[in-house]
Amino acid sequence: MVPILLVLLLILVLFGAGFAVKVLWYIALAVLVLWLLGFLLRGTSASGGRSRWYRW
Repeated sequence: MVPILLVLLLILVLFGAGFAVKVLWYIALAVLVLWLLGFLLRGTSASGGRSRWYRW
């Protein structure tokens, strides 16, 4: 009985980890798209040059 429960627990943990990694990939892809849009659509500064769209 205990080995069956351990195998089921292992399957549950691995499934949860796989789901979390998949969600993290989607979040990383969304952040990349937002970064690229911000980089491509940034405005010009008062002096006519390209301004930075981030505040680092």
